[in-house]
Amino acid sequence: MTKKTTLIIAACILLAMAGLAQAQTTSLSVTVGPEASLTVNTGTTDLTTASTAFADPYTGTTSLTYFIRTTKSTGTGTMSVKITADFSGTGGPSVTTPPTAGDLLTYNCTVAAPGTACTGPITALTSGTTSVATFAAGQNSAKAGNSASLAWSLTDDPVYATGTYAATATFTISAT
Repeated sequence: MTKKTTLIIAACILLAMAGLAQAQTTSLSVTVGPEASLTVNTGTTDLTTASTAFADPYTGTTSLTYFIRTTKSTGTGTMSVKITADFSGTGGPSVTTPPTAGDLLTYNCTVAAPGTACTGPITALTSGTTSVATFAAGQNSAKAGNSASLAWSLTDDPVYATGTYAATATFTISAT
């Protein structure tokens, strides 16, 4: 056999084998459901006052980023906050048992669309959650998330003992 004949036979064998190949397919399916998550961007919110005469409250802002997708026609979503640990120490501010009637920890909400911000000021609670934002059906955040914030206000009461006091605010978000 010549070299040319050997190449022709090899090419014919390869072509015959190529005809034996089979194509297989699969169908891809995805179910996209409601989702919600939240990032608290401010690890510690320092409450400060500009007043030296108890005229102004202690104030500070907590920054959040939220991610949400609600079901098209029947979905809803909520973002809320609860004081899960009251101010530590004795003689200072307290959410549960303020030293003076009328001493309150309150907040106002700012929420970027599509969320609807709470109407404040809202008094923070240790016994239950309070609203930060609500979401209607068929709403979704940007892929990078949307912004929200709470502007806190704590009464400056002269009966507070000097010292540093800390409380914990726990945020939750849900979507259906």
